[in-house]
Amino acid sequence: MDDLVTKRLLLCPLDPALARRIAAGTPGGDDRWEAGYPSGADVAGARRFLEVCGHGGGTGPFGAYEIRRRTDGHAIGGAGFHGPADPQGGVSVGYGLVPAARGHGYASEALRALLALARELGATRVRGDTDLANTASRHVMAACGMRPVGQDERLAYYETAWDHGTAMP
Repeated sequence: MDDLVTKRLLLCPLDPALARRIAAGTPGGDDRWEAGYPSGADVAGARRFLEVCGHGGGTGPFGAYEIRRRTDGHAIGGAGFHGPADPQGGVSVGYGLVPAARGHGYASEALRALLALARELGATRVRGDTDLANTASRHVMAACGMRPVGQDERLAYYETAWDHGTAMP
């Protein structure tokens, strides 16, 4: 997989070596990590990635990424798909940033890149969820064109879908 490049970010695909460093919380010589990176969610994502790789599989085109600022190369969070597309072409996404990187539009920029990639790869639907209390994440998904589709006692669920190349209302 190639880096996803946006105006201000690089979304760098995880490989086993990078995932091992993230899972251990120990940067390598060339890693530039913002304070607070990796978070618990980043560590869990890296471990999940390594588990998939360890079972002889790969994540395919719907993988996991480290989010880096282009200006300084610092890793500020993670984003990616939670696995391959389901039989109907649906995928799930997630993202997270270190506290110092929040509030600058980076999450929206990263999510837009993932949505564009999913569409390019032929996904028919992208789902995401967030804690009900996480209004910032809810705003990010809505700003990126994902619409609320439900909630339970803990989570709010969002999605976007495409039919014949056009976003569905």
